[in-house]
Amino acid sequence: MNFFDSYLMVGLVILIYMTILWIASLILKNSSIVDIFWGLGFAVINWFTFFFVSGDSVAPKLLLSAIVTFWGLRLSIHILTRNAGKPEDFRYAKWRQESGNNWWWQSFFRVFLLQGILMWIISVPLVAVQSSPRNNNLNWLDGVALVLWLIGFFFEAVGDLQLARFRANPANKGQVLDTGVWQFTRHPNYFGDSAQWWGFYLIALSTGAWWTIFSPVLMTFLLIFVSGVALLEKSMKQKPQYAVYMATTSPFIPWLPKKND
Repeated sequence: MNFFDSYLMVGLVILIYMTILWIASLILKNSSIVDIFWGLGFAVINWFTFFFVSGDSVAPKLLLSAIVTFWGLRLSIHILTRNAGKPEDFRYAKWRQESGNNWWWQSFFRVFLLQGILMWIISVPLVAVQSSPRNNNLNWLDGVALVLWLIGFFFEAVGDLQLARFRANPANKGQVLDTGVWQFTRHPNYFGDSAQWWGFYLIALSTGAWWTIFSPVLMTFLLIFVSGVALLEKSMKQKPQYAVYMATTSPFIPWLPKKND
């Protein structure tokens, strides 16, 4: 099956996936469950394409399947654990309040369908690899992709773990985490997420799908300017300690901390 047919099938899978989540959100009265299933959704897309489109269990496709699954499952489990027992995320709660009785149907378009479309666009490298006729062994680009993914996975996973432990300690209330991987970048989790997607892209590049570069570019843009760095720093700037942290720590790409004069 060629890429375009595969991509259309993936679009249908995503529509079904998001519709099921939307129905679940109506039952639970919690639209923020969509965040939990974001990472898992890409693993579903990858394995669907692997089994029903590819049919070739060659090394590059298996490598991509493994690292996408590790990334997606870890992210979904992390968000599930973080949100357990907590009310709906403030962003969705605000929209729910503003929309009133219309939120039940507006949420499908504003939350689930929108994220489904983004998922469809961003998943292009995964579909390109799994639908590729390539059947050779791993090459140097795949090796670079794996190294980049491991770096990204380390920063994202360790960053999330360190932040969770920091917040769990009542003595740290109102403080800023500036140790561990957080001393090298103010957003190790977002950097790690971006780096992993560039790793996915390099595997696609090794199959000749160079044009899928818009996927990691879009993911990085969203992480920095939309849902990640910009949103968080807007609220964190109000803390005096964070101003010092900003002056000494790289905003995104890890680097040695500056001395605070």
